[in-house]
Amino acid sequence: MWCPYVLDMGSMCVRVLPASLADMGDFPVNPLVLVGVGSSFAFSGLFYHLYQEKKKELEKLKEIPLFKPDQHLVQVLRVSPHKRLQYVAVEGLVQADGEPLASQFVPRCFGVIQKIAVEEHWKYWNSITKTWNSRTMNRKETNNSVPFSLVSPGAYITDLYVKIQNPLEASGCYLDRVYFKVRRAEEGLGNLVMQGLSGEKPVAMEESEELLRVGSTLTGFGEVVLEGGQVMRLQAPQDGRKFILVPTDYRSFMDRHERSASMWKTLTAVTGITGASLLAKAIYCLVGKQDDRSK
Repeated sequence: MWCPYVLDMGSMCVRVLPASLADMGDFPVNPLVLVGVGSSFAFSGLFYHLYQEKKKELEKLKEIPLFKPDQHLVQVLRVSPHKRLQYVAVEGLVQADGEPLASQFVPRCFGVIQKIAVEEHWKYWNSITKTWNSRTMNRKETNNSVPFSLVSPGAYITDLYVKIQNPLEASGCYLDRVYFKVRRAEEGLGNLVMQGLSGEKPVAMEESEELLRVGSTLTGFGEVVLEGGQVMRLQAPQDGRKFILVPTDYRSFMDRHERSASMWKTLTAVTGITGASLLAKAIYCLVGKQDDRSK
């Protein structure tokens, strides 16, 4: 039988300690296993929370009505209060209302929103660490846009369209990178002199161009208003919800969110099962060790 207490004579007084504390070196469960159990359950709880949040977001997205720039949307707006729909999704093809923007780098490439960025990469000498460190400076960004609308794919009647009001105020990564180039700095005499005098030297210059291209599919989330006749306008909602432009069709947008929710659900199950397996193994080892001692 176990002796429930042992004597510790390492000090002036006699202390009575539990045998389990005196025999920590013979602890039947590896502490790393316990850490793995706790970490697995902690991550499982985190992933489950993220899954629930994504699931709620997905349910809200499914409640948003989807329309195309067609006669059906016009009829719905005509019977709606104040001829407006507070928050809907409109899917269509991008079409410039006038002359589109031409790419500065790619021939025969046109868009309605354009962003050109140029930035320099330099290295400077850190006298404390005796190393060259990198930094970005002299970034210049140019944004251009022209009025544009969404038209229904395959529509033969171009009189039906939804104008996009103030698209630059919308959130979402709806621009497509059409050009990117890195120009390396030349190691000339001038750079060597600058490096010696200032402790800095140019490394490279990056140029990039992004466009919302004409003819691309775009889905907008916001408020739709019938201005008069059959002229419709998509604008920022007045109820505070986000004005969003997505560079894809509605089905692909929803599929991406469903895959994200499925990923968090899978990670929740995997980490939960891992934690449960480690815990079961730890309990099995502990019970087995106790049975061996009792014999």
